[in-house]
Amino acid sequence: MTELLSIILAAGEGTRMRSSLPKVLHPVGGLPIIGHVARAAREAGSSRIALVTGPRHRATRDTVSALDPDVVHFEQSEARGTGHAAAMARQLFADAQGYVAVVYGDHPLLRGHNFRAVLDRLDDGLDVAILGFEPADPTGYGRFITEGEKLLAIREHKDASEDERRIGLCNACILAFRADVFREMIDKIDSNNAQGEYYLTDMVNLANAAGKKVGYGVAPENDVMGVNDRSQLARAEKLFQDLRRDDVMKAGVTLRDPESVFFSWDTEIGRDVTIFPNVVFGPGVKIADNAEIRAFCDIEDAVIGEGASIGPFARIRGGAELGPNVHLGNFVEVKKSRIGAGTKAGHLSYLGDAEIGAETNIGAGTITCNYDGVNKDKTIIGDKVFIGSQTSLVAPVTIGDGAYTASGSVITADVPADALAMGRARQENKPGYALRLKERALAKKAAKGK
Repeated sequence: MTELLSIILAAGEGTRMRSSLPKVLHPVGGLPIIGHVARAAREAGSSRIALVTGPRHRATRDTVSALDPDVVHFEQSEARGTGHAAAMARQLFADAQGYVAVVYGDHPLLRGHNFRAVLDRLDDGLDVAILGFEPADPTGYGRFITEGEKLLAIREHKDASEDERRIGLCNACILAFRADVFREMIDKIDSNNAQGEYYLTDMVNLANAAGKKVGYGVAPENDVMGVNDRSQLARAEKLFQDLRRDDVMKAGVTLRDPESVFFSWDTEIGRDVTIFPNVVFGPGVKIADNAEIRAFCDIEDAVIGEGASIGPFARIRGGAELGPNVHLGNFVEVKKSRIGAGTKAGHLSYLGDAEIGAETNIGAGTITCNYDGVNKDKTIIGDKVFIGSQTSLVAPVTIGDGAYTASGSVITADVPADALAMGRARQENKPGYALRLKERALAKKAAKGK
């Protein structure tokens, strides 16, 4: 494959988002917009990626570095247009071989095949290929001035004539060049336009004037939608979710109500999984074959084993690992815990910082008391343990294989294997005392004048 350098432009302020968070860091499918663009560039075969940001965009640089440490960062200190921004990556394109692709960083639905729509045109012999699309409403977009398959110019909307504004084929978000052509043309751009900026799209005119072969590729409108405000962000999320729902159903997953299930960009789901309505998957979820996720579950950063049954109304998070055939019922929360095969927690429990063996039963209302206000400690529960309802397990504590805890117990010490632990006060009944308590309460209320 021909060497590819991709330059991602993300120096804009994104003021229409009206947010303290940079526009390209707003998530779609749980991944920042800029992360989607970088992933698409890698999918297309980019061996090197340059990211151009503004001087106040350290958060963007840090986020991208965490996602892709090999991205090289450049700063556009003054907003002077896309051509000026792309030129900031000179350190990389100065010795680039093969192709250079410049892509705008606010297009979360881009995928590798959208890059290939123009890179393949370079493979076919073009020197420059620009990605276009045909929007339902072309207002605001640069128009493609064409002659057959040849691209003569891109006219920005503000500079276009009335006839040119009637053109339906518009500039999308990827401009691809042979590396030597890019180097030759980038410094020839001028700012003689309505905005007084250096337009990267002017390289089309320059390349044509130099006798280069210039053409275009076409992408579906949804693939190349940009995000500039919250409304567009919501639309991008909807489109993303529609695509993911379709993907998982084609891969053998049953969605009882597809429109109410929300996936993350990295959700992995096996075959013959059934997902009930109103389920939300955050980042980092892997679900094995034949699992069942019942209604109103919220799951992130978790691995769920084959044949497991989760919910309804369960929350699984924080690195949880659930083995095969685990059953977690309504209002069970699991955080940073490993649960062995066949273990059940049917009702109203919190299992945090725990390691639980196989075929154990966790009674209703059980909690692992893992936090003392400063430190979080671990609870270890063995195989085939029976934890009675309303048990509080005060970590650090270990419950041995086959042990029982009596209902309502507070367990503060280790329990040996096959032992019964009771950690509760002996019941004492005081006849008539309830009436005395009620009379005392009523007298107190009367004294307050209520």
